[in-house]
Amino acid sequence: MNLGKVVGTVVATRKDPCMDGLKFMLVRHIDPEGKETGGHVVAVDAVGAGPGELVLIATGSSARQTIATQNRPCDAVIMAIVDSWEIGGVDKYRK
Repeated sequence: MNLGKVVGTVVATRKDPCMDGLKFMLVRHIDPEGKETGGHVVAVDAVGAGPGELVLIATGSSARQTIATQNRPCDAVIMAIVDSWEIGGVDKYRK
């Protein structure tokens, strides 16, 4: 799993029919301090995330294990919206 910040949406009106009904989001990777690292990924949104939210992303074969993405050709999925995280007893993020 990776931490990311939703920075936009991706619209694809022409796609494989098995991808119909899925929402695509552009997610920028962030480090444990919450700083954007520069890498981006297009991920299927399985949880209703929105722009600006911090999320957990699963990639590779793990991305196809949610109810929304099962047996679909996706390589990244937003599978959680982050409420908070702490490192060494110090809050790094709180929604």
